[in-house]
Amino acid sequence: MTMSQDKRGGAASFRISPVAVGCTLLIAATGAMAQQAAAPQALETVVVTGIRKGIEDAISVKRNSDSIVEAISAEDIGKLPDTSIAESIARLPGVAAQRNAATGRASGISVRGFAPDFATSLLNGREQVSTGDSRYVEYDQYPSELMSGVTLYKTPDAGLVGQGLSATINMETRRPLNFSERVVAINYRDEKLGKGLSTPAGNGTRVNLAYIDQFADRTIGVALGFARLKETLGTQQNFGSWGVNNVCPVSNVGGNCPVATLGKAPGGFNDLIDSGTQQRDAFMGTLQYKPNKNFNSTLDVFYTKYDDKRLEQGAQIPLAPAFPEWGQNYGGTTVTPTTVTGGVITAGSLNGFKAVSRNDVDANHDKVHSIGWNNQLVMGDWTGVLDLATSEAKRNAPHLETTAGLTGNCKANPALCGSVSWTGFDGNSVQSAKYTFPYALDDVNKIKLTDVEGWGGGPGLPQAGYSKVAGTDDKLNAFRLSAKRSLDGGIFSDMDLGFNYSDRKKTRTYVEGRLLVAAASDPFAGVTVPGGTAAVGPQTGTPYVAWNPDGSIGSIYTIASKLVPDIANKNWVVTEKVATAYAKFGIDTTLGGIPVRGNAGAQLVNTDQSSTAFSADRTAACPGDVCALGTNTLGKKYYDFLPSLNLVGDLGNGNTLRFALARQLARPTLDDMRASLDFNVDGTSHVISGNGGNPELKPFRATALDLSYEKYWGKQAYVSVAGFYKKLSTYILRVPQAYDFTPYITANTPTPLTPIGLRTAPVNGDGGNISGMELAASVPLNIVTSWLDGFGVQANYSRTHSSLSLPSSGFNSGLTTPSISMPGLSKETRGWALYFEKWGFEARVGQRYRTDFVGSISDQYGDSQLIYIKAERVTDAQMSYNFQEGWLKGLTLLLQANNVNNEPYTEYKQSRLDPSTNRKYGKTYLMGVNYKF
Repeated sequence: MTMSQDKRGGAASFRISPVAVGCTLLIAATGAMAQQAAAPQALETVVVTGIRKGIEDAISVKRNSDSIVEAISAEDIGKLPDTSIAESIARLPGVAAQRNAATGRASGISVRGFAPDFATSLLNGREQVSTGDSRYVEYDQYPSELMSGVTLYKTPDAGLVGQGLSATINMETRRPLNFSERVVAINYRDEKLGKGLSTPAGNGTRVNLAYIDQFADRTIGVALGFARLKETLGTQQNFGSWGVNNVCPVSNVGGNCPVATLGKAPGGFNDLIDSGTQQRDAFMGTLQYKPNKNFNSTLDVFYTKYDDKRLEQGAQIPLAPAFPEWGQNYGGTTVTPTTVTGGVITAGSLNGFKAVSRNDVDANHDKVHSIGWNNQLVMGDWTGVLDLATSEAKRNAPHLETTAGLTGNCKANPALCGSVSWTGFDGNSVQSAKYTFPYALDDVNKIKLTDVEGWGGGPGLPQAGYSKVAGTDDKLNAFRLSAKRSLDGGIFSDMDLGFNYSDRKKTRTYVEGRLLVAAASDPFAGVTVPGGTAAVGPQTGTPYVAWNPDGSIGSIYTIASKLVPDIANKNWVVTEKVATAYAKFGIDTTLGGIPVRGNAGAQLVNTDQSSTAFSADRTAACPGDVCALGTNTLGKKYYDFLPSLNLVGDLGNGNTLRFALARQLARPTLDDMRASLDFNVDGTSHVISGNGGNPELKPFRATALDLSYEKYWGKQAYVSVAGFYKKLSTYILRVPQAYDFTPYITANTPTPLTPIGLRTAPVNGDGGNISGMELAASVPLNIVTSWLDGFGVQANYSRTHSSLSLPSSGFNSGLTTPSISMPGLSKETRGWALYFEKWGFEARVGQRYRTDFVGSISDQYGDSQLIYIKAERVTDAQMSYNFQEGWLKGLTLLLQANNVNNEPYTEYKQSRLDPSTNRKYGKTYLMGVNYKF
C-alpha cells in the first residue's frame, strides 16, 4: 500500500535524520519546479503501474479532497504487503501505532498525539464495533488484502457521521462496477517468524483470493475476497522487572516508612518465553446493482474470525518487598543487607524465598461481522440515499495460570525455603545483579503444583493457579437517510441534508476462580507436575519447571468460584442511542481572485446513554470469595452542536492552501461509562468512600483549527506543510468527589458518620490544548534527474505539543511519576520509504518511528492500565519481480521482511533502565507468489 491522502467513497536499524529528510525534499522540490516550467504537461501523461500507480492514485485523492485527509491506496489488487491494515495506516503523516504486545504487530492507531479511543473507525462509511473493552477498533483483525484503501480524515465535515476528535478512519472495500473487466488474483506467502533470536523460530502461511466480475451488461457487479493468516509463532522472549524497592525494616504507616530505609533492592522479575498459534480467516463480499444511471444499490458483507492460543512459561522470582507486609503470605521474608553503597543494597539476601515456575495458557476467540446495504436514487434535482447497517463483535478469552514451587509453610519453618542472595546490584536494573538460589528451581522432584505464595489471600483461600474467562459482545444497528441537490448561483454549489440513527450495546463479562489441587482446607497441598521438564529463562538463565497445562481443568485442578468487588466491577452493560441530523453546503466560489471550494455545515447530535452493572458493599462478608451484590443502573441524555468549515484555495501552478475550523468530540471510553460501584466504611473513622464508573459522563470536546499548504507536480509528486491546534474544553480523568451513598447503604452496612463520602470515578475535568506540525512528501526522483528514473522517496515527520499535564492518580496505572503526558502522545513521529520500480522489478525499504509515550494495556486483572512504552523504530523491506509479458504475464515473485531490525517492545513504570516488560519478537521473512488474471 502507498501513502497520501484520499477522497471518501538482530540487525542494525536503518536511520534517517529530520535534517537529511529536509535537505532531500528541498533538493527534489527545487529540481521539480525547474522541470515543470520547461515541460508542464510531461508529468500528467505518464502511464505507470505498481507502486507508483498506487502513489499517484493516493496523491490524486489528496489533491481533490475538500477535507484535510491522509490515505492509502492499493498498489495493485491482491498485492498489499502488510499483515493487517494497521501497519499500513501507521506509515501516514501524524499517525503512530501501538503494537500488540503478544504479536509485536501494529494494532491500535494514534493520530496527532491522541490515544486510539479518540479516533472513530468506519468500514465503507459505517461505524464499526470492537472486540476490546473500549471503543477503538483493533485493526489487526482487518487483513490488508481485503481492503482497496483507507481514508483518514483529519478534519471533519457535516456529512461525516460518527466522526472522531483526532481523526475518522474509513476503511474501504472494492466496488466491482468500478473495474472495467473481470479480475482474479491469487496470493500465497510462506512465513518464517522469530528469526534472529536464541529461541526457536516459527512458521506460517498467508493465502488470499480475490474475484471481481460484472454481469448483465455491467448492471450487476460482484466482488469476493478471502484471506487466511495461519501461524505457529516464533518463541518470544519476555522479561519483566518488578521494580526497584526502597526496603523498610518495619511496617509502614500511612503508606510511608516511619524509620530510615535499608536501601534500594531488586524487587523481583519474570523471565518468560511465549509460544503459540494463531489463525485469522476473513471474508468480504460486495454485490452491486446499477440498472441505470439513476439507481445504484450496494450490499457489503465483511466477516473475520481470529483465534489465537499462547503458552507462556518461565520463572517468577519474588524478591525484596517495599514493606514487610508486601511479602509472600506464607514467607515471613526479611531483607538482610551485606553491602550498602550510596543508598543501594549492592549485595544482600532475602530469607523465606520461594520461586515460582509459571506455565499459563491464554486464548482469544474473536468474531466480527459487518453488513451494510446502501441505496442511491436520483429523482430529478435530488439524489436520495438510504443506508442500513448492522455490525457485531464478540470475544471469548479464557486464561489459565498455574504456579509450581516448594510446598509447605515457610513462615512456620523458614529453613524449608532458605535464602536467596545477590551481588552487583546497581540500583537501577534488576538484571544488573547476579543471584544465588538456595535450591534447584528446576528440580521436578521438589517443585510441585501448589499455592506457592498464598496470592489467593492466605491459608484460608488456597490458590494453586487461577482461571478467568473474559467476554465482550458489542452490537450496533444503524440507518441513514439523506438527500442532496445542486444549487444555482451564490457561493454554495450543493446542499446535503441527512439523518442518522445508531443503537449500540456493549456487554462485558468476567468469570473467575481459584484453582485447587486438593481439598480447599489444605492450603499447602502439592501434586507432581505432569510431564514437567527442566528449563531456563532465556534472558537471565534462571531455571524453572516447564509443562503445558492446557486441558488440566478436571484432571488436575478444580475451580473455586470467585466473585469479589474487583471482579464484579469488570462486568457491565453500556448502551448508546445516538441521533444525528446534519446539513452540509458545498462551496464553489472565488475570493480575491482565488478559486475556493470546500463545504460548511453542522451536525445536531442527541445522545441517550445508560449502563447497568453491579454495586458491591465491601463491608459485607464474602464467604468463599463470593459476595452478595446489588445492581445499579444510571444514564444521561445530552445534545451536541458540531459546526464545521473546510476551505480549499487554488493558488495556481499546483499550489493549494487549506483551512478548516470545526467543533469536535470523542465519546468517553465504554469502560469509564460503566455503572459499577463499590464502597467501604472505615472501621476506625467510620467514613464512607467508594470507587466506580460514571454513566453520566459527557464527551471530550474540542475546537479545532487546521491549516495546510500543499504543492503538487501533476499526480506524481507533492510536498505539504500542515499545522493544527485543538482546544479541549474538558478531559476525563478519575478524581474523588463528594457522593451520596444513601441508595446503596443497607441494614447490614456499618453506620457511617454521614452517607456523604468521597467516590473516585471518571469525571469531566479541565481541558487544555494540543498543537502540532506535520511535514510530508512523495517524490519520484526522475523529476530531479533522469538518471534516477524508477527511484522514489516518501517521508513524513510530525511534532506534537500538549499543555495537558495529567495526574497519574487520575487513571488506573502502575506509574510512579506524579504526573503524565496525555495518553497516546509521542512528541515526534516520523517515517520514510525508499523505492525502486522499473522493468518489472519493485523494491522498497521503509521505517516508522515514534518517541516514548503513555500507552494503554490490559493488566493481569483484565483492566485497562496506563504504562510507559519505550520509543520504537520498526523497519521493513520487500522486493519483487512482475512478469509483464509471455505466458507468465501477471505472475509476481516476492520476498519481504518485517521488523528487520528486531525492535523489541518495552514497557516501564519508573525508569527506562528497568523495564517492566521487554519482549523480543525477532524478524519475520515472507516469500511468495502473486498471480493476477
